[in-house]
Amino acid sequence: MARLVRCSLIQAKNEVSPEIGGGGASLAEIKQAMIDKHVKMIRKAAADGAQIVCLQEIFNGPYFCAEQTTRWYESTERVPDGPTVERMMALAKETGVALIVPVYEVEEEGIFYNTAAVIGRAGDFLGKYRKTHIPHVAPGFWEKFYFRPGNLGFPVFDLGFCKIGVYICYDRHFPEGARALGLRGAEIVFNPSATVAGLSEYLWKLEQPAHAVANGYFVGAINRVGTEAPWNIGEFFGQSYFCNPRGKIIAEATRDQDEIVTADLDLDMIAEVRRTWQFFRDRRPEMYGDLVKP
Repeated sequence: MARLVRCSLIQAKNEVSPEIGGGGASLAEIKQAMIDKHVKMIRKAAADGAQIVCLQEIFNGPYFCAEQTTRWYESTERVPDGPTVERMMALAKETGVALIVPVYEVEEEGIFYNTAAVIGRAGDFLGKYRKTHIPHVAPGFWEKFYFRPGNLGFPVFDLGFCKIGVYICYDRHFPEGARALGLRGAEIVFNPSATVAGLSEYLWKLEQPAHAVANGYFVGAINRVGTEAPWNIGEFFGQSYFCNPRGKIIAEATRDQDEIVTADLDLDMIAEVRRTWQFFRDRRPEMYGDLVKP
């Protein structure tokens, strides 16, 4: 009998613009609107039988890294004992769905991370991943202003029925962490992202299928949708997808619509592919010293 895991990815437009309403919506209003929206979509995915649901990068607001202003520091939360993650822990327990929840984390005053909380199906906090590679790319991706580079390595989380890893957005351009997740036993790697057309769209369906092939695991790639005011840095082009260990895209969302993309992942395929392509067996780590030199 196949070892199937049903997974869902949620891509969504930002619900409330900071420029709406004269002085703009408050940070609390922006966050609450996106949390309410995602709760409905998570419930829908759960009703469709999803066992794991992954949300997009910094899901509870716009991609504010398009500007450099300290007001967004006020949107940070503790992980796991901040209100958003606690709300999602309760929802996971209620629905029986494991969740990957990307938020803006504060560790202590002035120390902020781009973080994904991982929550088990019983609502238990399993740990977190902090985005490791932080871009500062013009125009509009000023992340070093907001985030300290992650310091937790590349953890793999055991959900009981499968093992997953998380790799956030810009991380996907770096094969080293993708390999580390595979070596640590990840069977599915989720990559919540926020990326626009004209910047990295030509890489969107190249890099992550390549990671899947090189490491023999499934990948779930998530991108948001829409053009976000007031910055208008470009179109977040959606097209969230799952690909299998052969690099084949097996389910894909639209370019411009709020959507839940769901797929049944046959984890038995991992062993089948790895028995054909013995990339882990044929590694030569003793030859790779240059890779860890500054």
